[in-house]
Amino acid sequence: MADDRRDELEELLQHQRDAFTASRPEAMSLRKDRIKRAIALLKENDEELCRAMSADFGNRALEQSMITDIAGTVGLGKDALKHMDSWAKVDKRKVQFPLNLLGAKAEVRYEPKGVVGILSPWNFPVNLAFAPLMQVLAAGNRAMIKPSEFTERTSELMAELTAKYFARDEVAVVTGGPEVASAFSSLPFDHLVFTGSTATGRLVMQSAAKNLVPVTLELGGKSPVIMGRSADFAKAGERIALGKMMNAGQICLAPDYMYVPEDKADEAVAGVSNGVSAMYPTLLENDDYCSIVSDRHFDRLKGLVEDAREKGAEVIEVNPGGEDFGSSNQRKMPLTILRNVNDDMAAMQEEIFGPVLPVKTYRAIDEAVDYVNEHDRPLGLYYFGEDKAEQERVLNRTISGGVTTNDVIFHVSMEDLPFGGVGPSGIGSYHAVEGFREFSHARSVYHQPKIDIAKLGGFKPPYGKGTLKAAQTMMK
Repeated sequence: MADDRRDELEELLQHQRDAFTASRPEAMSLRKDRIKRAIALLKENDEELCRAMSADFGNRALEQSMITDIAGTVGLGKDALKHMDSWAKVDKRKVQFPLNLLGAKAEVRYEPKGVVGILSPWNFPVNLAFAPLMQVLAAGNRAMIKPSEFTERTSELMAELTAKYFARDEVAVVTGGPEVASAFSSLPFDHLVFTGSTATGRLVMQSAAKNLVPVTLELGGKSPVIMGRSADFAKAGERIALGKMMNAGQICLAPDYMYVPEDKADEAVAGVSNGVSAMYPTLLENDDYCSIVSDRHFDRLKGLVEDAREKGAEVIEVNPGGEDFGSSNQRKMPLTILRNVNDDMAAMQEEIFGPVLPVKTYRAIDEAVDYVNEHDRPLGLYYFGEDKAEQERVLNRTISGGVTTNDVIFHVSMEDLPFGGVGPSGIGSYHAVEGFREFSHARSVYHQPKIDIAKLGGFKPPYGKGTLKAAQTMMK
């Protein structure tokens, strides 16, 4: 990257930090005004943003983008407006005896950190830039956003619109390729949010570590679906198909593989296949079905399928309309179910991020639990079944970022639940009060009374019996 772009980023960061410092303390009304402007940006330009996303993907349903990228993000902004006064309240804390009797006081103030960097991905380009922004602004911060170059039209439009709705020292969008993203992640922000792959997350964290920048990493991984014998396989199949085919499976929380009872495998696969047929009778000319974002990603997905086929998997293309995908140049891929999979296959080693669904079988539910525990903590975990004891066994014996029971993905759409991963699937979380606190500094404040506490407590030299007596009292 040319030095002038690095200079530009550093100058922008300094500009925002200077404005942040000069304006402290800021009224809550100013924070709310920024959130309202972010909401207005989305609502007043909703169709233009949805058209840009569709053009970037090759095809993406306007209705889907309206729900996932516009309405869902507006919802998070409205939730922040509703609750931020209570989130920001000073938290009175207890002072231990006898200081509490002598007038000492303690509190925690949730204060803004400064300038927060947001590195957002291509799969939900508007949502994953503006959803964290809502809480970054609620916490009183300024923000710099670097969206993905894979959705170039959407990124350019977001930059153009942001400049209309915000002063440059409040919120700014920086566009560019990987070299800009690399420079962006190396800036000395007060906090950095990254959404993307685990591999890239490691690089971002290494880069941030050089400046000791705290990070929120929203990554991914292989989110399992565990189906109990008590599951309604027809209903579950349709819900899994919906979660796996929305955005053509290009979702960090998409069900990555299914673990089903050995004697119910045919029923489970049929449930998913029938669900596809019910929702997508055709695929190629169906505007409801999203394209794969790029040729590179499309080729990678086809490679996962061929690798599995060569290593002994049964490959089932769910193609309700009997269409010829081989002669199409639309980057559309039917849901492809892989049976008889093993861990030597790339599809069981990498996050799939597309409409490919491996199926594993178990004889006892603990086989599925043990398999999940032997691998990286997933971002999401899904259990289908009516056996509450079994459900609790699965939840109590596994660890994941979040859980949805008897459906997939839905936990991320609950505004009052934190969203985040564990280790390789993420660090930190946002949404709800947890998100507000993620982007705030919990500042401890202790108010000392007039009395000489150090002398009273035996802390002042010369030390003697009083000091030992104070220590013994503290340990009682």
